[in-house]
Amino acid sequence: MQSLGWKQLNRAVLARQMLLQRSDLPLHRVVERMAGVQAQYIPSAYVGLWSRTAGFERETLTRALRRGSVIQGTLMRGTIHLVSRADYWPLAAAIREMMREWWLRVARSGKTAEEMSQVATRLRTALADGPRKRGELVADLGIDSSEWSGVGYWVELVRVPPSGTWDSRRADLYGLATEWVGPERGNAISGTDLLIRRYLAGFGPASREDIKSFTGLGQATIEETLERIPTRSFTDVGGQPLFDVRKGPLPDPDVPAPVRFLGTWDASLLVHARRALILPEESRGRIFHTKAPHSFNTFMVDGQVAGTWSEESGGIRLEAFGPIPRRFQRDLEDESSRLAALFA
Repeated sequence: MQSLGWKQLNRAVLARQMLLQRSDLPLHRVVERMAGVQAQYIPSAYVGLWSRTAGFERETLTRALRRGSVIQGTLMRGTIHLVSRADYWPLAAAIREMMREWWLRVARSGKTAEEMSQVATRLRTALADGPRKRGELVADLGIDSSEWSGVGYWVELVRVPPSGTWDSRRADLYGLATEWVGPERGNAISGTDLLIRRYLAGFGPASREDIKSFTGLGQATIEETLERIPTRSFTDVGGQPLFDVRKGPLPDPDVPAPVRFLGTWDASLLVHARRALILPEESRGRIFHTKAPHSFNTFMVDGQVAGTWSEESGGIRLEAFGPIPRRFQRDLEDESSRLAALFA
């Protein structure tokens, strides 16, 4: 069985995340290839897609959200994600029961599943005439913030534009997924198959623990799914089994990696992608720590995070973690200028 070192895993993730070469696919296809876009802070989603999509402009994503080809909702790991319209219902079905069980276990409200179903019925009625803001819904339903965070696991809600876009960043306008996306399609089994395929295609080759970290699925569910879907196997240098989709790209580890900018909470930096060392371990504490739960914007040089960035006065301010090799300095300046144009 072929063993893969960190450099090959690094280039594999970068290729699949379209960080070696920007994609000219339609935006909803880019989002699918990314296995969804984490979007707690919506400008970061715009930056992440700009770094991966040829010819991307701010209106590209705003238009996709307004047209409904890209949907914004709470999905994997209970966090806000952008996914394609086609992927929304299968992914929602994949995580539904797991998230309900998790919420009932950790919620302080003491509500039962039956009581949450009743709240969900009232919420459907409240949204029957169209989208409404969170504050109005919470007041009308007479529920607290904990119950609000949980009711979405009993009735799927989406963030409806213009909320959750570059020009209206607070994603507090909610609508029923059955109205905005369309009738539910698929089931938990087909949804789980899709979720793990999307993950492996976007971040593989990956271990069982990596899959669990990204999807939140239980170990038994992951094992059953890996037996159902077509995969190929590798190991890392420590001998740990890695799983992959059959035709996932594995570039030469020495292929050049261009300068790229990432927003906060970009999924390529999260724990499930640790094997690829896109974020070097010695730098992890600078990006993720308890005093900065929002994470930081980062830039990559030669396939690894080399510093942080911020937008200031129409330009991009860089804070490098160390000296930038001379051969990358011009590319870093050029990419910074293009990112400043996105903000402008």
